Amino acid sequence: MSEKHLVIVGAGLVGTLNAILLAKRNLTVSVYEKRRDLRREPPPSGRRTTNLALTSRGMAALKQVGVAEQIAPYQVAMFARMVHEVDGTMHPLYYGRKEQFILSTQRNKLNEILLNAAEKFPNLTCFFEHKLTSCNLKTGQLEFLHKGKKVRVQADVVFGNDGAHSTIRLEMMKCSLMDVQQIYVPYGYIELPVAKTKNNDFALEPQHLHLWPRDDFLMLCTANWDRTFNIALFMRFETFSSLKTEDDAVEFFKKHFPDALALVGEKNLRSSFPTWCPYPMVTIKCSPYHIEGKALIMGDAAHAMLPFLAQGVNSGFEDCMLLNSLLDIHKDNFAAAFSEYSRCRKADAHAVCDLTLYNFLEMRQLVNTKTFRLKKKLDNILHAILPNNWIPLYSMVAFTDIRYHICKQRKQYQDQILNCILVLGAALLFFLLITTVIWVYVSWDRHW
Repeated sequence: MSEKHLVIVGAGLVGTLNAILLAKRNLTVSVYEKRRDLRREPPPSGRRTTNLALTSRGMAALKQVGVAEQIAPYQVAMFARMVHEVDGTMHPLYYGRKEQFILSTQRNKLNEILLNAAEKFPNLTCFFEHKLTSCNLKTGQLEFLHKGKKVRVQADVVFGNDGAHSTIRLEMMKCSLMDVQQIYVPYGYIELPVAKTKNNDFALEPQHLHLWPRDDFLMLCTANWDRTFNIALFMRFETFSSLKTEDDAVEFFKKHFPDALALVGEKNLRSSFPTWCPYPMVTIKCSPYHIEGKALIMGDAAHAMLPFLAQGVNSGFEDCMLLNSLLDIHKDNFAAAFSEYSRCRKADAHAVCDLTLYNFLEMRQLVNTKTFRLKKKLDNILHAILPNNWIPLYSMVAFTDIRYHICKQRKQYQDQILNCILVLGAALLFFLLITTVIWVYVSWDRHW
């Protein structure tokens, strides 16, 4: 076993997966988490529970650490977005081919499974209720606060898997030339539960991500393995603020989401209204991600993004897989592996952040337009004709391991081609219309 002591700050999904992969390398790993152990007691009220969607990138990582079968009973396959119009009509938009799907996965259950898998390694230890208060990344000295007492830890290598508001990233900014861009979008979200029916069944078709696009706001609904649903309502903060009373909230739902009101229930909507406190959403881009062979940030700590492309956790898991392969190549030389990680991950991390911003626009607004739906049909037709040369954006992201920055580049030139086809098609129709009008006029003139 290596004498190096690796410390991971953060025992969320990315932190625990990273810990497992490092422990499998026969390295001594300690994981410190500021929250309580969610396996011992339920998360505190108010903690976010939104499901995550695992795609092929995330599932590849779970298969590598041997937990894919364990999480399977807690997943629901989703084959398409089901768009709900205000008048109650619905139509599906498939993610890819009709047999392709992503997996709605309960976040806390996956975290439990990964923690259990991590603690099976004798060289891996998890410490909960340890809040990082200070650290020196050059020397590896860290200080945590545990139940009012200071705990000092000496690390050879530190991993920041501590989320969008990363303390490790903040410390890296102080002692390195790190570029950081942080953008809060003017939208927040709340969560609303949907119970099972009286017959103990799903209240909606479970194999779809249900979507209520309303141009400037959006509502999503995903199924849970226990036949309940989670609803997330995304709106501008000022729109949330304009709803002053329970009656305002009910009238808002009656106007914009009448079919969803029946799912949530007016009584439940009224009772939940006093607790509405929209969560903010932030996009973070930074580089480099490391300090020599001493520290590395991954996951949301390195590239927080909006949730609308379902790549937050998937890209974080891909971070872990990339690091693992680089440690193989460089034979556990952390300095060399970290340097190459920062060099090759930046373009992909920045690209996927950009793609999530685009997908937010698509989901709340573009899906309502006839032009988008026509482009989507053309996109799918070209994919069917040229499956290896033409791949729609979501299929590239969800069902392949094509690097994110290449996905973005291909989307841009495929969009240009689609726009040209639409313009040429419109021009051709216009030409045919004018030709027909002229022919009818000439025929009519000759007749008379």
